[in-house]
Amino acid sequence: MENKISDKSFYKAFFAMTFTMALQNLIVFGVNLADSVMMGAYSETALSGVGICNNIQFFLNMAASGISSGMTVIASQYWGKKDLKPIYKVSAVAMWLGIIFSGLIFVFAAVAPEMLIRLFTDKEAVIEQAVLYLDVIKHTYLIYTLSTILLAILRSVETVKIGFYVSLSSFAVNIFLNYILIYGKMGAPEMGIRGAAVATLVSRLIELVVTVIYILFIDKKLKMRIKDLFAVDAQMIRDYFKTGLPLMMSSVSWGIAMSIQGAIIGRLIESAIAANSIATTIFQVATVICYASSNSACVLIGKTIGENKPMDIIKRRSKNLQLIFLAIGVVSSGILLLTKNLIIDFYNATPETLEITNQFIWVLCVTIIGTSYEAPALCGIVSGGGETSFVLKNDIIFMWLIVLPLSALSAFVFKFPVVVTFACLKADQVLKCAVALVKVNSFNWVKTVTRDKSA
Repeated sequence: MENKISDKSFYKAFFAMTFTMALQNLIVFGVNLADSVMMGAYSETALSGVGICNNIQFFLNMAASGISSGMTVIASQYWGKKDLKPIYKVSAVAMWLGIIFSGLIFVFAAVAPEMLIRLFTDKEAVIEQAVLYLDVIKHTYLIYTLSTILLAILRSVETVKIGFYVSLSSFAVNIFLNYILIYGKMGAPEMGIRGAAVATLVSRLIELVVTVIYILFIDKKLKMRIKDLFAVDAQMIRDYFKTGLPLMMSSVSWGIAMSIQGAIIGRLIESAIAANSIATTIFQVATVICYASSNSACVLIGKTIGENKPMDIIKRRSKNLQLIFLAIGVVSSGILLLTKNLIIDFYNATPETLEITNQFIWVLCVTIIGTSYEAPALCGIVSGGGETSFVLKNDIIFMWLIVLPLSALSAFVFKFPVVVTFACLKADQVLKCAVALVKVNSFNWVKTVTRDKSA
């Protein structure tokens, strides 16, 4: 009876966390979608410029996500033990790493913006627009990274609603300022692509302020102080680099690889750049439940191990979660398929761009099923269980040894149609499912990454 009650509580927490984080992610990516639609209506070249800069933003997203994930694996197991002091310490390690990473990207964007943009495209008109956007958007990098890590700290102790409210406020501000600043409404100057960047900067500032206020003055679980966010501990640095570093490296490697993917697309026809920008944004919205379920699984599997639950409970929960992940993938694919024409119609792009976008989305309707299974299975269950190095090794093999060489051959040697190259870029999302199935059900990933309870 106790196990049934425990399982019921587990799934209730899983669905509550997943639903809340999915809404949060939907709003976050909804901001990107709104930016994309508004810029597409203003200028397709400007849309391509934003899309190029989003490759840099994606790399930052992955770095911040990897740092946060490494922290979450450790913090969630300590949360299962109800030991708070180590959570403070691992949070401080994550904060400093976030500051260093975002600072390096900011310096690169400030010192050599055009050089950075040229890594992704050789189209002069697109480069001109992208440099204008980057000049402003680079100031959001540190702000975004700190907000991401702070929200991950709260998520690791099952506090997720604040993330939804933060994103909702940011969404409202961003849409309002986009309308005013891009098109020059209500007496404001028409700033075009720079207006979109300013709107994003202001909304990111609001996100950070609200999050800091909540974590310091409202949260009742952690009761953190400012000094707790930056007071590093030598032992925890060692623990983080043993357990969390592989996840951080995996995300950074993934971010670099995705940037290279963007560079491959960016050297094809210009309409492919805009189509990729549109399709990628739509895909991000379509996968909100997938990645929310991954974060939830990571926290709750880590908590389960921290609570020292028997292996049969861990196995049962892991198997049931895999079925849930597959269901999420099938439903997400169906929704994307049913709504793709409606979404594409919002864009004021050339017929060629819209046709390529439609082809890209057909590919994504297939790969989203694989993504919805393998990502939460590996990054959620396996990583949350404590074996974080496997995800890094798996990503390196599939991305760097299979996907990127295959895509480069498709684009530049065989010169296949753009949609074929795009399919090659997404192939790993299906191929990794077999690896995920075997790894998760081997249950050799269950590891304790905590130390004895703090005094």
